[in-house]
Amino acid sequence: MGLRANPTQRQRRLGVELRRLREAAGMSATEAATFAGLSSPHLGHIEAARTAIPEGKLRALATAYGCQNEPLIEALVEMSAATGKGWWSDYRAPVHNQNARDLAEIESSSVAVRSFQWVHMPGLLQTTEYMRSLFAGSNQDASPEEIDKYVDFRKRRQQILTDDAPPTIHAVIHEAALHMQFVGVDVMSRQIEHLVELSRLPHVCIQILPFKAAYPATFGTPFVLFEGAVPELNTVYIEHPVSSPFIHEPAHLDGFAATFSQLGAAALPPVDLGIEPEFHAKKDSLGLIQHVLYAM
Repeated sequence: MGLRANPTQRQRRLGVELRRLREAAGMSATEAATFAGLSSPHLGHIEAARTAIPEGKLRALATAYGCQNEPLIEALVEMSAATGKGWWSDYRAPVHNQNARDLAEIESSSVAVRSFQWVHMPGLLQTTEYMRSLFAGSNQDASPEEIDKYVDFRKRRQQILTDDAPPTIHAVIHEAALHMQFVGVDVMSRQIEHLVELSRLPHVCIQILPFKAAYPATFGTPFVLFEGAVPELNTVYIEHPVSSPFIHEPAHLDGFAATFSQLGAAALPPVDLGIEPEFHAKKDSLGLIQHVLYAM
């Protein structure tokens, strides 16, 4: 079997985690490979995601590294056994690249999704007409057929909202996103109303960060934090045109998690349709949304 030329994010992440465990144990690649009955180059290919690792070898490496975190070991075994085949496999270049497919795969296995957006609505919460306007405006050379494919892909991603076991969705959206004019007033009005309707789902929490709120001044980048089956496998996604948009270094993950907590604390209380209308006179996310809709 030849070596992989273009490993997926899941495959790269597995290799990274195995290397981290080895380095934490203070073992060289040669020592670890010998313990597991592998050659040193073979282990190097595994850690670089160029080839797969059988479950028995993975468990042998975990034993060699003294890893007693059983949930993590089981999660790594599941990652190794996964085929990566899903609905996203049907979407190929030139419209959809590997990053887009990796994003869909990560979403499909996440137990929680926390996002911060300050210009656009979060992708998972967009209406069809909103995303169509967004794609058409940002991809002016795209044909109508390509726009249709972009829209279809995002709508497929949104199906996790209504799965039998959906992830918890927590979105902090800057007030600026409610006022952007790259879509028509009617489209934006229906998009905002869509946010309110989605908040009826028990696993969806939506907060608005008002213009006047004080929040981390050094942090203005939209991001999505995906929580995996175990905390060690959390991933941050940032839309970036050059480097990999996926971040999984522990220190950075902790930083993004702390930032999201700060954003949530600075934002208005979540949209809650269970509160009597007269009590929305106080500042909360639904009150601000209603004010924006009234002013349109």
